[in-house]
Amino acid sequence: MSTRESEAPVLDDNTQSPGEADPLSTSGPATGPATGPAAANPYGDPPAQRTFDKPNLVLKDPDPYAFANRIRRLTLVFALLSLLVAGPYLVSRFTYYFRYSQLRAEVDVATETLPDLKPRLQDLMTASRLVAKRIGPSVVSIQRPDIKGDQGQGSGVIVDAEGYIVTNFHVVDNAAALYVQLDDGRTIDATIVGMDRGYDLAVLKIEAPNLIAAEWGDSEELQVGDLVWAAGSPFGLRRSITFGIVSALERRSSSGVTGTAYQEYLQTDVAVNPGNSGGPLVDLEGRVVGINTAIVGESYRGISFAIPTTIARKQYQRLRKDGWIERGYLGVSPTDVPPRVRQVLGLEDGEGVFVANVIRPGPASNAGIRQGDVIVEWNGVEARDATLLSREIASTEVGSTANVVVRRLVRGRPAERTLEVRVSVSPYSVRPGASQ
Repeated sequence: MSTRESEAPVLDDNTQSPGEADPLSTSGPATGPATGPAAANPYGDPPAQRTFDKPNLVLKDPDPYAFANRIRRLTLVFALLSLLVAGPYLVSRFTYYFRYSQLRAEVDVATETLPDLKPRLQDLMTASRLVAKRIGPSVVSIQRPDIKGDQGQGSGVIVDAEGYIVTNFHVVDNAAALYVQLDDGRTIDATIVGMDRGYDLAVLKIEAPNLIAAEWGDSEELQVGDLVWAAGSPFGLRRSITFGIVSALERRSSSGVTGTAYQEYLQTDVAVNPGNSGGPLVDLEGRVVGINTAIVGESYRGISFAIPTTIARKQYQRLRKDGWIERGYLGVSPTDVPPRVRQVLGLEDGEGVFVANVIRPGPASNAGIRQGDVIVEWNGVEARDATLLSREIASTEVGSTANVVVRRLVRGRPAERTLEVRVSVSPYSVRPGASQ
């Protein structure tokens, strides 16, 4: 036996001889040695992959989680789209129910608390009712038949049972005729006793029995925040009354609310409208503490002004007695001292009144007072406010001589000069029957 024969492989019953076809195989007989996975897997396990004619084309098994991942992504996109579409609606509904719950809670708290507060609030409500009843019969509506509309009407207050009525100058100025309507329904002709343009005050007189006069109060007792009521006929609506507080005191020409140097106002937030002019401003006791005179703008905007009784009562007495107010006159335009002028002249804060203009001819120009001077004293009274100085000048006897101390620059240095002024009558002093 040759060596090649002795090295021939020994085949068992389960071994396929070379070239013998596999009875279970669907392919043809093998034409060469086995290669690839079949050679590595001689035990007949199924191959991990199948090959086709093209050796580089391999078909892999699909990812078993691909469908689930796709579902998750679609679900997420759907959820986001739903949130974008339904989100604003859900937020609005949540906000609505939150606000509704809040309002409902506030209503419940108010409903439970108000009965406990009512006894204390009842006192204020009762006081307001009594104030209206106290001042109501004394308030009159003034009508001007020569003027139609809101400009032909105003208000006034009876301050003496003999028939004397206080109102504003601008309500009766140049009136061809006047009549007043009383709270009890009577309509009575009125005559002008006296009036003054500078203080914007006038006094009327009616002849009628059974008149109820209001009581004068003291405006000096008022403080910011005090309760006040305004009575009158706004837009011709008789028997109207409004309520508020004192907002400020001593509104003078320096505040810009009045161009009259003599005037001073109380500022309130009481609703005052055309037709209220001349009516009373009253305090918690129903006493007259002011005469309603002005507002800011064409109609009420939250600010109104009244002449305080410290001025109105005194001028009423003068008008009732003389029919007009004769006041002293200097012939200057007084105002606050500018900061630069105060510094140059060495004036303390609040000291002096600046002469913004000198009217020629006039007492001031005749006495040598110049534009730019600072008046520091008038007849021994310190000058610290333009309105108060104007009142001092106005109260000086016409025709008398007054000593005026002014401070000015002389050769570049501040100096004081004492000048003598002969006081004349103010052009604001208007006699009854004279041209307005």
